[in-house]
Amino acid sequence: MRLGERHERQKPHLPAGRDPALEAVLRTGPFHLALRAAIAARRLPLHRVQHHLSRHGIKVGVTSLSYWQQGARRPQRTESMRAVRALEEILELPEESLIRLLGPAVPAGTPQRPAARPYRSLVAASGVIDRLLADLGAPPVAGLHTVGRHERVRIGPRRQLLGKDSQLVVRAHRDGVDRYVAVHQGDPGCSPGDVAVHAMENCRTGRVRWDGGTGVLVAEMLFDARLRAGETHLFRYGFEDGTAGVSTEYVRGFGGAGGQYVLQVGFADEALPVRCHRFAQQSAAAPRAGRQELTLTGRPRSVHLVEPQVRAGLLGIGWDWE
Repeated sequence: MRLGERHERQKPHLPAGRDPALEAVLRTGPFHLALRAAIAARRLPLHRVQHHLSRHGIKVGVTSLSYWQQGARRPQRTESMRAVRALEEILELPEESLIRLLGPAVPAGTPQRPAARPYRSLVAASGVIDRLLADLGAPPVAGLHTVGRHERVRIGPRRQLLGKDSQLVVRAHRDGVDRYVAVHQGDPGCSPGDVAVHAMENCRTGRVRWDGGTGVLVAEMLFDARLRAGETHLFRYGFEDGTAGVSTEYVRGFGGAGGQYVLQVGFADEALPVRCHRFAQQSAAAPRAGRQELTLTGRPRSVHLVEPQVRAGLLGIGWDWE
C-alpha cells in the first residue's frame, strides 16, 4: 500500500465536540504529543490510565506511560503495542489514531534515540507563550537581570503539582522598570483558568492571561516603584494549581546566563517517590545530561538542586513513583 493511500484511509474521524488541538495533533503527530494531549483531554491521571490498562489484561508501569508521553521512550514491544491499541479505546480515540503515529516497527535491540522535540519545546514553538506575552506588551524579563531565584515546588497527596512559589532578586539594567512577568505551565490536564496567582511579597498582581489548550498562564508582578539602572529588588510570588494529573518532573528554562538558581521539590507524606534525580539540557531539543541522583530529606520530604551561575538551557528535577 502506498503511503498516501494509507494516510487517507486511516485519517481519524473524531466525534463532534472534540478538542480541535487534539484533533490536529492526532492527524500530524508526533506520537508522544498526541498521547499527552489525549490523556489531558480525558483528565485522567496516569495511575488511572494504568488501572484501565490492567482491566484489559495489560501491565504497563506509570513510569513507562510517563516516558511515552514525554517522548523519552517509544512503545516497541508486542505488549507495548497492545497497550497503545487499548489506550485508543480507553481515551475514546478513533481506531488506529495512535498506533499509526508510531510508524513501522523498530527491530528489537535497536538503540532508541532521544526525542528530537519534547513536549515543552513544541509548546514554546507553537508561539503560545510569545502570544500571551505580546498581549501584555513585554517579554518576561525586560530590563531585568536575575541575580538569584529560589523556587519551591509542592507535590500533593494525589501526586499532582499543588503549586509553587518563587523568590527573586533582580537588578535593573535600565531606568523605569516596574514589573516582572511570571510564566506558569501546568502538567497535562491543567486548567490555567482555575490556577490562583499570589503576589506574596514586595509586588502585586497585574494582568493575567492564559491558554487552556497548553496549560500556560502568564501574570504581571507589579513593583511599587520604578527601578533605576543598577537598583535591585527582592520579591516573591506563587501559583496554586492542583488542577492536573500525576506529575513526574519540574523543568525551568533559562534564555541566557544569570545568577544563582535553587530548585526545591517537596512531597506530601502520603505520596513519596521511589527515586529522584536532577538533569540539565542545553536546549529542549538536546538530550538530557548531568543526571545526578537526589536523596529525600527533611520535613516535609524534599529534594533540591543548586546552580551557582545558570546558563542558557534547562534545569530540572524528575522523579519516579514506582
